[in-house]
Amino acid sequence: MPGARRALRAVGPAGFMAAAATGACVLASAPASTPPAGLTVEHVGTYVWHHPAEDFGGFSAIEMSADGSRYTALSDRATLRWGSVTRDTQGRVRGLSVAGTAQLKDSRGRPLPPGWIGDSEGMATDDQGRIHVSFEGMVRIARYDSPDAPATQIRGDPGFRSLLRNTALEALAILPDGRLLTIPEAPPSGEIRYPVWVGGDGDWSVPWTIPPDGDFAPVGADVGPDGRLYLLERDFKGVLGFASRVRRFDIADPATGELAADIGAGDTLLTTRFLQYDNLEGISVWQDGRGIRLTMISDDNFMFLQRTELVEYRVTE
Repeated sequence: MPGARRALRAVGPAGFMAAAATGACVLASAPASTPPAGLTVEHVGTYVWHHPAEDFGGFSAIEMSADGSRYTALSDRATLRWGSVTRDTQGRVRGLSVAGTAQLKDSRGRPLPPGWIGDSEGMATDDQGRIHVSFEGMVRIARYDSPDAPATQIRGDPGFRSLLRNTALEALAILPDGRLLTIPEAPPSGEIRYPVWVGGDGDWSVPWTIPPDGDFAPVGADVGPDGRLYLLERDFKGVLGFASRVRRFDIADPATGELAADIGAGDTLLTTRFLQYDNLEGISVWQDGRGIRLTMISDDNFMFLQRTELVEYRVTE
């Protein structure tokens, strides 16, 4: 999130803290959105994650196991962490253990450096356990057969070249049939709508485009166990911090099971207030036995004013 990071640094710690306190008073009473009729969206819990490792932080994506007991988290500096999740009897996160870490590699097996080459943003794991990662600086998608394996490059679409610097392939997900789905943080140069690319290894199409809605921009995506696309979006107001939104899209034709001809603007499940949470960038969707669970993780930009949060909501209908 280079733009927000530059803005935070320009304001400085004292300015950010003073303005954030003022903003909290002004915005705390702002109403959150109401989910569609028939849906209940409830906050399950928020967990602030601390770890002493020097490279801890900057998380841009997260993948949860089908039962929410294990996680894999990706930073925007091409590092992976994975381990188990401790939960209480209400299903709230109470701790995360770290079972392993890895620095992602290029196709020759060399560790990716932070910055333009290693700006990893989106992550999706297929049913074989292979990890797919989208990169925003040098725009590309790579597959990792294991966390320590060399990258296998996935041939991109020519349209990737029209994406603007530092606002490229932010969101990545996998469809039930194994195809990849990726969405940029900003539309291509000269466009207004956000393209949704579907495919992989050079065989891509854009079956849908998503219209802009306010100042929110896509930052994470996942296809839930219900086959729907869940899109995490972010709005950033400088010293007033971040707001987040989750929209849900029906991407399959109920009659044929094929990709829907049109997904419209989706249903808004939740919209947070500014300063309610930190910079939520990654989302994982799973079934917790009572409904659809949304697990989101924040990118602290490696700044002491921010924090790494796991924020969870449950959607029932």
